[in-house]
Amino acid sequence: MKLSIKSKLSLGFAFLFVVILLIGGIGAFSIQQIGVESKEILKDNYESMTFCKSMMQALDDMEKGQSEAQFRFETNLSAQEKNITEPGEKEMTEGVRTYFEQAKNHFSPNAEANIRQRLYRIIDVNMLAIVRKNNLAQHTINTVLLYLGLIGSICFLVLFTFILNFPGYIANPIKELTASIKEIANQNYSERLHFKSSDEFGELAEAFNAMAQKLDSYENSNMAKLMFEKKRIETIINNMKDPIIGFNEKQIILFVNTEASKILGIPEHDLIGKYAPDVAIQNDLMRTLLMQNEHAKPLKIFADSKESYFNRETLVVAGKNEQDGLPVKLGTVIILKLDLAKTNFIATISHELKTPIASIKLSSKLLEDVRIGKLNEEQKELIENINDETERLLRITGELLDIAQVETGKIHLNFQKVKPEEIVSYAVDSLHFQAKQKGISLEVVPATDPFPDILADLEKTAWILVNLLSNAIRYSPENGKIIVSLNKMEKMLEFSVRDFGQGIEAKYQDKVFDKFFRIPGSNTSGTGLGLAIAKEFIAAQGGEIGFESEFGKGSRFFFTLPLFI
Repeated sequence: MKLSIKSKLSLGFAFLFVVILLIGGIGAFSIQQIGVESKEILKDNYESMTFCKSMMQALDDMEKGQSEAQFRFETNLSAQEKNITEPGEKEMTEGVRTYFEQAKNHFSPNAEANIRQRLYRIIDVNMLAIVRKNNLAQHTINTVLLYLGLIGSICFLVLFTFILNFPGYIANPIKELTASIKEIANQNYSERLHFKSSDEFGELAEAFNAMAQKLDSYENSNMAKLMFEKKRIETIINNMKDPIIGFNEKQIILFVNTEASKILGIPEHDLIGKYAPDVAIQNDLMRTLLMQNEHAKPLKIFADSKESYFNRETLVVAGKNEQDGLPVKLGTVIILKLDLAKTNFIATISHELKTPIASIKLSSKLLEDVRIGKLNEEQKELIENINDETERLLRITGELLDIAQVETGKIHLNFQKVKPEEIVSYAVDSLHFQAKQKGISLEVVPATDPFPDILADLEKTAWILVNLLSNAIRYSPENGKIIVSLNKMEKMLEFSVRDFGQGIEAKYQDKVFDKFFRIPGSNTSGTGLGLAIAKEFIAAQGGEIGFESEFGKGSRFFFTLPLFI
């Protein structure tokens, strides 16, 4: 007969329930029996002894001549005659009655002695009966304890066996099943389960083995090869840098690579299998892609915290109708290609501007040379303005070249082992004069122990720290203070720049790293590109950049870089 796991559990718990009822019933019956025997001892024998003692007390009072003593004796004797329970007790009680009747007419010492003798014998008989019944009650208790001990031992053995075997009975098949599932996940379709039981585990083993057999057959079929090719194509598509979206002839989304998922702002699993027009209702970019023709102007898309321009290219997947052999549209693939023209134009112009700017700077230096001629105060002021604007143009040109690298994704990094103290020392020395002009002190928190080396691009990391220090000086009040510190974290090192300027209002804090953003009313020069470039440079090195600011109390900008391991 096949028993399911549920039936086995039910039988096991039913057995435990019966055992509990059995032990409880035996215990209750035994307690009741002991109570009855104890009650008999108190009711019969103890009361007989009490009557006898009362009669002896009445005899003493009769000897003293007390008139009511005879009545008390009569009362207790009558009660004793109704409470005869032991062998021989009746004859002795009748003897007491005989001698008492004689004593009522003529009380004599001889009659008193005979009465007392029989009363003592009645007391002895009941005393012996109490001892006997007590021994009987004790025997009953011992018997009950023996039975309970035997039943308890049997139950303990059964439960101990249950505790040892049942968890393994449940857990071992599950453990084997888990191991077999892992083997199947690793494409070992020859794995099989061998459960000998005929319960649910046996059925599970049969179903698992059937599944493994079908998977094994499927793996060796043509469908498996097709699926492999599909996976290979999906892998290639996902590794392409251009966003790609594929639709079938009914505009159901068949595939979306990682880049397309990013710019759409929707996870891949929320796009696959969805009707594209339905997605377009909630997504402006999808709506634009479905409506726009190929000859429209490039798309301006904001993704990954930067703006990029893309050209739309549509590929039609065609096939032949099985019935008439005519061409039929099977689906559409949209490819968004990054428009590098704008970025390359900026990079080219920025590069070409460096030469004339350098020439202007050299000419300005020559004009300042007294050997060429003396300048009046107005001319000196003009030359100074030319120098300032030249430096500003050079800084803007450099930042435009950096942002061009960022937008094309071609950030060139030279990773090397770097001592963080050297970067801090370089940045502080570079801006020492600028800080001194405003009376600002640059304080570097001394290290108790040498900091570990980091893995970074020395030039770009130094540029980032100089940029943060330059901003801190720019936004700090005169005669202020800026604190530069290093902090070792788990597998990372943090660079921190703390100023005590006006801080950043909460409404502007989410825009700090946006390109060309400058805090309104700050009255400071700058392109608004520095922090945006710094963020990309840090991300490219595997670190993070951020800030903490409280309006009116200053700001702390920080970035982390991985340790050299």
